[in-house]
Amino acid sequence: MNRIVKAGALALALAAVLAAVTFFTVQTAPRAEQTAWSAQAAEAALRQGSRGDTVRTVQTKLKRWGYYGGSVDGIYGPATERAVRAFQKKNGLAVDGVVGRATFAALGMPASSGSGSGGNSGNNSGYTDADTYLLARCIYGEARGESYTGQVAVGAVVLNRVRSPEFPNTIAGVIYQRHAFTAVSDGQINLTPNETAIAAARDAMNGWDPTGGCLYYYNPVTATSEWIFTRETVITIGKHVFAI
Repeated sequence: MNRIVKAGALALALAAVLAAVTFFTVQTAPRAEQTAWSAQAAEAALRQGSRGDTVRTVQTKLKRWGYYGGSVDGIYGPATERAVRAFQKKNGLAVDGVVGRATFAALGMPASSGSGSGGNSGNNSGYTDADTYLLARCIYGEARGESYTGQVAVGAVVLNRVRSPEFPNTIAGVIYQRHAFTAVSDGQINLTPNETAIAAARDAMNGWDPTGGCLYYYNPVTATSEWIFTRETVITIGKHVFAI
């Protein structure tokens, strides 16, 4: 009898232990998954303390555009954060000093943001949807009052600069190069482009260049730079003179 009681008690004890282990596993597994997901999400953004090649790329871009004066060392320190904040403020982004999805896209680094905006934009040029939209914003900010050909011409100048060794080799790099475009300086780059500007950007990306390879354009009525008037004029389209 005592043996039967002891065996029953032991069975109950084992059942209790098994139930506790099962409960702990069920409760902690989702927490572990959530922690892993949170760590992945945090790792996707860059902030103070981040290190690596992606930080180095961000520093290089910000230095080229005049926002960053420190060393390109791949270390996200206070100077890098200040540069990021300045870039964010200038481009109408949330000023938090963190390179997240929106800031990655503005830097021309959509693949790093994990935003899924790195897909092909429907042309054979290799540019992304983010590139197309940024170019359209530039066209809209710079030339929305011009003819359709004039808008494509502005987009073509941007792309000619991307291909030129004298300028940054990305659309974002060219557009955000310091003092390069009035629309960036006065904030019109942040306006929402219309369908005409988007179509003009696509046509330019697909190879239409009404300027014949020009690297510069200006409005002779409003231009204040003496230097720009020294460039060789190739063609005038609407109010803009296109030059090399």
